[in-house]
Amino acid sequence: MAATEQSEKLAEEARRGQEAFDRHVRHKLRPEDDGKYVAVEIHSGDYELDADDYQAIERLLARLPEARIFLLRVGYPTTYRLGFGGGA
Repeated sequence: MAATEQSEKLAEEARRGQEAFDRHVRHKLRPEDDGKYVAVEIHSGDYELDADDYQAIERLLARLPEARIFLLRVGYPTTYRLGFGGGA
């Protein structure tokens, strides 16, 4: 698969994941869920919520071994932050 095709596939899965989150999960979240991770199956909207990203993913995979998972962190614009500290 060409790099462009792979990028398009990933972008489509991200779009589906965001759509599944918006449709099936967002309205169920409470303020105390801020900072937790949500693993969402992009086709069904099934999800798991946990303070630990690994645990959320593992529980979802235990129920749906073939799951295509979209991972979000509640209350954050991105799931992870990459880069180095701002020190001198």
